[in-house]
Amino acid sequence: MIRFNTKYKIFFIINFFLFLIILSTKCYADNLSDNDLVVFGPDNAKIKIKIFSSLTCPHCADFHTKIIPDIKKEYVEKGKVQLIFIDFPLDQAAFNASKLLHCLDKKKQMQYLDIIYETQIKWTSGSNMEDINDNLKNIVKDLGISSSNFDSCLIDEAISDRILNGRIHANKKYSVNSTPTVVINEKKLEGSISFKNIKNKIEKLI
Repeated sequence: MIRFNTKYKIFFIINFFLFLIILSTKCYADNLSDNDLVVFGPDNAKIKIKIFSSLTCPHCADFHTKIIPDIKKEYVEKGKVQLIFIDFPLDQAAFNASKLLHCLDKKKQMQYLDIIYETQIKWTSGSNMEDINDNLKNIVKDLGISSSNFDSCLIDEAISDRILNGRIHANKKYSVNSTPTVVINEKKLEGSISFKNIKNKIEKLI
C-alpha cells in the first residue's frame, strides 16, 4: 500500500492544476509521432486499442498482467490488434514512473511496463517519495538509465508536459476519469474490462 507524506500530495495536486490551467487552452494532437507513443503490435492492424492507466493503480496491474497477455496471444500476435499504452497518472509516484517510461529506449518500454506492474506492490511500498524514487532507480538501472540520467528524466519539462497534456486530452475526449480505461477504435469500452467483454467488442469489428 502506498503512503505519501502530506507535502508530496500537496505538491502533486498544486503542480497538476497549474499545468491544467496552462495547458487547457492548448490543442493536443491526435497524430502524435511514433516516438511519443508506447505501442505493441502492427501499425496496419484494423483494431487499435488505447489503454489509459496509472502505474500505481492495482486494477491497472491486474489488467496488464492478467488480461493483456490474452489480448496479445489472441489478437496482437495475429496482426489484428495494436495496443497503445497511454499515461494517466493519478499520483506523484505514477507520474515519476511514467516519465521514466519515456526516457527509456523504445525497445525496452514494454519490458519496463511488465516489470512495473509485476512488482508494483514492492516498488510503491516506500514511506515517502524519496524511498519510492530509489525503488524506481533500482528498476531502471538495469534497463539503461544511470543515476544522473534518472535525475534528469524526472525534471524533463518536455516529457512532463506531454504526460499531463495527454491526461487532460484523455479526460476531455474520452471522459477518462479512472483507470484502467479502454478505448477500442476511438470508442470507450463500456461495462467490465474483462477479456470476455473486450473480445466481444473486437470480434464485432473484425
